Amino acid sequence: MKRRDFLKTSGLVAGVGMVPMLRNLPASAAGRDDTVVVVLPNGPNSMDIHRSGTNRPSYAIAVNVYDRLVSFGSKTLANGTTMYNYEDIVPELAESWALAADGMSMTFSLRKDAVFHDGSPVTAEDVKWSFDRAVSVGGFPTVQMKAGSLEKPEQFSVVDPHTFKIDFIRKSKLTLPDVGVPVPIIINSKAALQHATEKDPWALEYMHRNPLGGGAFMVDRWDPGVQIVYKRFDDWKSGALPGVERVIVREVPSASTRRALIEKGDADISLDLPARDFRELADAGKVNVQGAPIENSMYALGLNMNFEPFQNKLVRKAVAYSIPYKEIFEAAAYGRGVPMYGGKSMKPATIDWPQPYPYDTDYDRAKELLAEAGYKDGFEVPISFNLGFADWSEPAALLVQEGLGKIGVKSTLDKVPGANWRTKALVEKSLPMHMKNFGGWLNYPDYYFFWVYQHGHLFNSMNYRNEEVEALVEATLNLPIEDPAYEPNVKRMLEIAFDEVPLIPFYQPFLDVATQKNVKGYEYWFHRQLDVRNLDKGDA
Repeated sequence: MKRRDFLKTSGLVAGVGMVPMLRNLPASAAGRDDTVVVVLPNGPNSMDIHRSGTNRPSYAIAVNVYDRLVSFGSKTLANGTTMYNYEDIVPELAESWALAADGMSMTFSLRKDAVFHDGSPVTAEDVKWSFDRAVSVGGFPTVQMKAGSLEKPEQFSVVDPHTFKIDFIRKSKLTLPDVGVPVPIIINSKAALQHATEKDPWALEYMHRNPLGGGAFMVDRWDPGVQIVYKRFDDWKSGALPGVERVIVREVPSASTRRALIEKGDADISLDLPARDFRELADAGKVNVQGAPIENSMYALGLNMNFEPFQNKLVRKAVAYSIPYKEIFEAAAYGRGVPMYGGKSMKPATIDWPQPYPYDTDYDRAKELLAEAGYKDGFEVPISFNLGFADWSEPAALLVQEGLGKIGVKSTLDKVPGANWRTKALVEKSLPMHMKNFGGWLNYPDYYFFWVYQHGHLFNSMNYRNEEVEALVEATLNLPIEDPAYEPNVKRMLEIAFDEVPLIPFYQPFLDVATQKNVKGYEYWFHRQLDVRNLDKGDA
């Protein structure tokens, strides 16, 4: 398909094809004050965030069905969107916590009336087993815990049935916030151990389909690939009881159908629509559209250093100057984002993050750099993108292809099914040129570099390695931002990223959501999944 044809057809609304889904949706539920109906493109593939291969939608299970020791407060942006407040850590399962005088440990006092969904009491033994599990299962959960210097079971101890202690390996600004991310869920260890085996000591196989939490909602029904139904847990003690009794989350792959459902009132909340749809819905004013820039996130182009031309920094810079940034911002973001191009200098003036990289469209400069690198006649390269995020990545890829053609680089589009993307891009790291959409949970630039620019880490799909960056991240990740070394270290990281440009940012995206006007309580969260605990319904 040609780019112009794609852009003409991508916003069309389905007609007859959406009727079967409308019949299957509980339309009457969308009108009930005690039920919220949500439509999104895909749902969880597991009930267990710790399991290898668990997808991003599964994070919602961790958020809504489990507690963590702490959470984050909220704040309201100028546009009226409510979002989490990274600077305000608040109680969840832990009523309070105290830092030791030497700053090398922290004790958490648990709620004495908290119970799991089966009615059994939550104890510090459950918390320790849960933390032991998170740092031991390997893969993404264990690396996420390591980012907060939570690395080994010996750090965690039970003081008494309602007091849990963490001993620190080092002082780190990330430790307490990391306790509040979706990974360190508190599991009913007594129930889990009934299903553990010698080969599966953490009951991963059982918990893949059977959540064992004590959060605000229980899983009432899960039909993989179709829907998940949450039922309120009325004995929840870790916050205000949710305002709705039931949340039905339906998987509706077609974006045009999800838009039609929210416009017709057959859904209360519609997620993951193309930016064009959100802009048009906002302009129409029939439903509420709320959006916030995704913190610590950029939509970008990754250049794989295992691909010979991209081992040459001049080639990478040539590609950066060949990108039609403004056209991408309009065709992929429809203006719902923050441009990350056109920075003024190769030396950053601030540590604001994310911030624009110092590149803009300059085809003559790109050609000069290619010739200087020994690629005057260009080269050939596939441009890979995730079909699961085709609403932004396909128009972006088409425009990148167009820009590369103007400097003599021939490219083809490689459309990777969403189910295969994580393996190809992040695990195997086998895609020479590819669209990226990583967003870091802990809102610091050094945390972003930990995941994206450190060699071997999951989201460094570029196979990038720079020894100075490795050392800078290692030295900076745990520093408080008040430390005299923090700002110069971060500026140096940014300067290297600007100069070496293995990653070429396009824009910082918005996370948008469309809701009926009587739906209240939506909040944007860094994990980008729907937290249903604060939702309520009433008069518009």
